[in-house]
Amino acid sequence: MNKVIVVTGPTAVGKTKLSIELAKKYHGEIINADAVQVYIGLDIGSAKVTKEEMEDIPHHLFDIKEVNEDYTIYHYQQDCRRLISEIQKRGNTPILVGGTGLYIKAALYDYKLSKEKENNTYDNLTTEELYQELISLDKDIQIDKNNRRRLIRALNYYKENNKSINDNKTDKLLYDAIFIGLTTDRKILYNKINDRVDIMIKEGLLDEVKSFYEKGIRTKPLLSAIGYKELYEYFDGNTELDVAIDNIKKNSRHYAKRQYTFFNHQLPVAWFETDYHNFNNTIEKVSSYIDNN
Repeated sequence: MNKVIVVTGPTAVGKTKLSIELAKKYHGEIINADAVQVYIGLDIGSAKVTKEEMEDIPHHLFDIKEVNEDYTIYHYQQDCRRLISEIQKRGNTPILVGGTGLYIKAALYDYKLSKEKENNTYDNLTTEELYQELISLDKDIQIDKNNRRRLIRALNYYKENNKSINDNKTDKLLYDAIFIGLTTDRKILYNKINDRVDIMIKEGLLDEVKSFYEKGIRTKPLLSAIGYKELYEYFDGNTELDVAIDNIKKNSRHYAKRQYTFFNHQLPVAWFETDYHNFNNTIEKVSSYIDNN
């Protein structure tokens, strides 16, 4: 198969499991498309695939950067396109897996990106203040005002290029790609998210975050990624633990809503309901769709 397969969807919907099964069927190699999972040590909070879950399938762009190293959408675009080429030359199928829609779109579409020089993290500004500063410069921008990471990138882009990051958008697809999205009933999804956070806590998320906090590391991945920023607030003494955990759940649910918005507006996703009782049904439906396309 000379196509690129994309497996995307909101958090906690079964993307990892599906990607492994598709890799077995289509001689696939998996490329990470999650902005947090590129970082070494951000494992539990990002629900990173484990060695056991990989089942000896080649996985790429996981654990490639320390949390104090820069890794931008420009870097991802370069790395992902190189890997797609290498995987196809081996006669295998590239399978992009993850929920960071902007990574997927930048890699597969004709986005013209340059290496970002402006890297201000605006730690002195609240998210609302960031939004206000952005629209004072780029008054017509359409952007999620609650997505701090995207606001920072849009503001840095404008200051570096003196034009809106939205001017860089394109709908020209560079690859023969199939976009698979997993979904489920919203109530079921939110319950899955809440349960996943509880499991993360039991598996040692506090210790994972504390290991960075005690070293005084306060870089962007830790201060902006869900599951990490909330516990930094707790370790800073600004909130109680139960509140921090509730905030992880709440922010994860809000993020899932934003993911749906992006996927539905920006990518030609074919959606499939996750059958949690018999996941083989989901695998068969997705495989049939891929075979017919």
